[in-house]
Amino acid sequence: MSIYQPAEDSYLLQKELITFLKNKPKTIKILDMGTGSGIQAKTCIKQGFKNTTAADINPDAIKNLKKIKTIQSNLFSKIPKQKFDLIIFNPPYLPLDKREPKDSQLNTTAGKQGYEIILKFLKQSKPYLNKDATILLLFSSLSQPKIIKQKAKELNYSLTKLAEQSLFFEKLFVYQIKTKN
Repeated sequence: MSIYQPAEDSYLLQKELITFLKNKPKTIKILDMGTGSGIQAKTCIKQGFKNTTAADINPDAIKNLKKIKTIQSNLFSKIPKQKFDLIIFNPPYLPLDKREPKDSQLNTTAGKQGYEIILKFLKQSKPYLNKDATILLLFSSLSQPKIIKQKAKELNYSLTKLAEQSLFFEKLFVYQIKTKN
């Protein structure tokens, strides 16, 4: 199984993550969901945030990450019940393309419409969030952003767009998502 390697989406999220972490206490609990290569978890640790856990469905991604606390998990299925101050997620966000090899679909495809995994994540993450916790979520214009934002609001989240990057065939977005008090 191939490990998702950093690309434009990873670097855009990393840039926003570094900015977000600037004035945060180094003791906050962080979960890097769908860690892939581990770029976001490594960034947190490099910034001094040692209480960082990385999770991924791909056993090869987990084996590849040394010196980082890791959990092999399909979203929150194997994450012990605990609360996080920050959850980072660069999910698969593309609609199903049957021409894409099955191996790479795990890294890129979020379901038939391109948002199904993201919606599952938003539903499942609620019990894992501390009061005033934040989710940093990346998705694409191909993920049907209106549906993601509408569902997030239905789940009582507030959304703030932090970044947008235009690529040849899509736009990438990074959103800060918080539970409404």
